Formats: sequence, C-alpha cells, structure tokens
Amino acid sequence: MLSVGALGAIAGAGLAWWRLTPKAAGGQALDAFWSRRFEQPAGGVLDLKTLRGKPLLVNFWATWCPPCVEELPMIDAFSRQHAAKGLQVLALAIDQPSSVRRFLERQPLSFPVGLAGMDGMDMIRSLGNAQGGLPFSVFLTADGAIYKQKMGQLTPQDLQDWAAQVL
Repeated sequence: MLSVGALGAIAGAGLAWWRLTPKAAGGQALDAFWSRRFEQPAGGVLDLKTLRGKPLLVNFWATWCPPCVEELPMIDAFSRQHAAKGLQVLALAIDQPSSVRRFLERQPLSFPVGLAGMDGMDMIRSLGNAQGGLPFSVFLTADGAIYKQKMGQLTPQDLQDWAAQVL
C-alpha cells in the first residue's frame, strides 16, 4: 500500500513538472513577438524591433500577482548592474493600464514597461508557457533566439546564471 502511494506521488510530481515546464517556442512565435508594439504607461509606444540585437530579459507580470511584484526590485537591480554590458530588460504588464501606472508611481523601474493587457496571455502561451501562469520570464540572446524560459518567480541565481552564459 505504501509503495502504491509513493508511486502515485512520484507520478503526480512528474506530471506537474511536465505541465509547468515551459515548452519550446516556434520560429513563428518569435517573429510575431519581435514585430509587436506596446503602449507604455507614461505614454509613447515601445517597438520591440528596437530592442533586437542585444540580450533581452522579458518579464511578464501583473500588479495583482504577489510573486511578480516581489521579484521586480531584484530584476531592476539586475538591469542596472548589467546595462553597461548591453543587457536589456523589458517588463510586459498583463494588467489594466491604470493599475500599472499606480504601481509604477509607488515602485518606479529603471527599464521599459509595456502594456500587454490580456492579449499578453496569448503571447505568453506562444512563447512556451502553456499554462499562462505569472510571473513568466524569457531570456533572449542578441540574435533574438530564446535562451531560457521560466514560469514562476526568478531567483538571483537564475539571473546570474543566465547573464554568465549570454553576456
């Protein structure tokens, strides 16, 4: 009986790991990603084509997502630390513009923020996050290919490891 329970737990953990692990994004998804434009909270439009050619960390987040909000100061520090090396960071908010503006008044960020809205959920899924969970981060190389993806809160070690490989 105990071994059956252990096997069930292992199978359940394996299934959960498989379902929550980001999948590879196809070339069409990347082409669509690089062709996108986003309004910015303070006004203006951000064209993703202008970010191509340097490593880019894209973080999908929302103001109503506690792990998202918790990791943003760490990502901001990482951005400032590596900006001189050519690393770029972009936050795409899956949220209402007014909520994002209020949040950024309290917690300014040193990197660009785009307003992806609920359409951002389709983008998340196309970039390999089939579950659509937040936070979701994608690290792209200078040539525009996906180097790493992570669903869930980033750690300082994630960022250090990724930067060491790409910069």
